[in-house]
Amino acid sequence: MAEIMTTKELAKYLKLHEITICKYAAEGKIPAIRIGRVWRFDKEAINRWIGGQEK
Repeated sequence: MAEIMTTKELAKYLKLHEITICKYAAEGKIPAIRIGRVWRFDKEAINRWIGGQEK
């Protein structure tokens, strides 16, 4: 089962501010799912995204 992270959890994981995470999600710069008014993030998708950024 996929590990789903909140904005706060992802901000801590990536060492970025929560506002930056929300901005990236809204701009489509980071893989995200919007549920109502909140963003959720699949940790596996985030790890793949990080791997792609390093290349």
